[in-house]
Amino acid sequence: MPADLAVIGLGPYGLPLAQAAVAAGIPTIGYATGPEAGSLSPAELRRMRSTGFRPSTDPAQLGRVRTAVICAPTPRGADGELDLGQVEAAARTLAGRLRPHTTVILESPVLPGTTEDLLRPILERGSGLRAGRDFHLAYSPSRTDPGSRDHTPAPRVIGGLTPACTESAAAFYGRLTDKVVRARGLREAEAVRLLETNFRHVNIALVNEMAVVCHELGVDLWDVIRCAETKPFGFQAFRPGPGVGGHGVPQDLTGHASRGLRMVELAQQVNERMPHYVVQRAAALLNEHGKSARGARVLLLGVTYKADLADQQGAPAHEIAVRLMELGASVSYHDPHIPAWHVLDRPVPRADSLYEAAAAADLTLLLQPHRTYDLQGLSVKAQLLLDTRGATPTGAAHRL
Repeated sequence: MPADLAVIGLGPYGLPLAQAAVAAGIPTIGYATGPEAGSLSPAELRRMRSTGFRPSTDPAQLGRVRTAVICAPTPRGADGELDLGQVEAAARTLAGRLRPHTTVILESPVLPGTTEDLLRPILERGSGLRAGRDFHLAYSPSRTDPGSRDHTPAPRVIGGLTPACTESAAAFYGRLTDKVVRARGLREAEAVRLLETNFRHVNIALVNEMAVVCHELGVDLWDVIRCAETKPFGFQAFRPGPGVGGHGVPQDLTGHASRGLRMVELAQQVNERMPHYVVQRAAALLNEHGKSARGARVLLLGVTYKADLADQQGAPAHEIAVRLMELGASVSYHDPHIPAWHVLDRPVPRADSLYEAAAAADLTLLLQPHRTYDLQGLSVKAQLLLDTRGATPTGAAHRL
């Protein structure tokens, strides 16, 4: 069966798109740009194959589709900037097979100007075609909510190099969702992703700072949030935690504009301090109960960046474990999604029996409230429980 769509990159952005496309009846090729191809379980792969999905490592297949969407990851590099290496490699691979009238869409998180200034020249040089004349070029910010039970397709924002490019991309996404929003152009669509990601990080930083202050004041922040979210306007509830994590990297635009986003820079500083604060609270709790962090047995529950996912991208659990080890604590973990975990190139012991491990530990740190956890039961079994997510019943544990 000939494919209509090629999804280039099967990581956190490409895989949900490929799944939505085959669910909508669109024959789809999945072209992996890295080891993320292994994120598909055999059962998922069989199910997707039965509905028109074909994984491929043959670049020639990319020249046989009407729409190609680049979803390569853009992790933060050592300098704090987005690493566009996988996007460039995907573009070069596609360029050599690009045919006239193809619609090329970038979904990877990038800064405004990337699609036109980086992607367009690579595609034009490699294909000999001209964007906006011989092929369509557009940007659409990926809107995935990993682990969400709500499978309703989110509205999609589209911005094209030309109005015709926008309409071509909108026609594709119109097959996946009931609502397509047309941005003024490429840069506006790219800036939508920037705003959405920074909005999340800034608001998480606000409640993280509130958590620290409220603890000092003896105020139950979780109750404050419960009450505040009843306001029907001007408020959206965010909740504190041990860190942020995930694939959405905040950007303050320093070095890309004459003036950076100072609020974002400050938010990053606040959120990056949270693992250290969690360890401080853990050490203080141990001390209050007559124990030292040195030699204490500490059990970490949930070491992924988000509940009910196997993804550890940017998860604060790693830094928390490192800091606890530096204090001399004996660290173990439990996570139903992570069969093995290494910190500082050493394996961290995995608890086999959750309740026995919680009962034996001097302190249990709840970092992710996976659905499989019986939090009421854990609160009874654990000698000392610090809940960094406000997920346990009121009064059942110490909260962040």
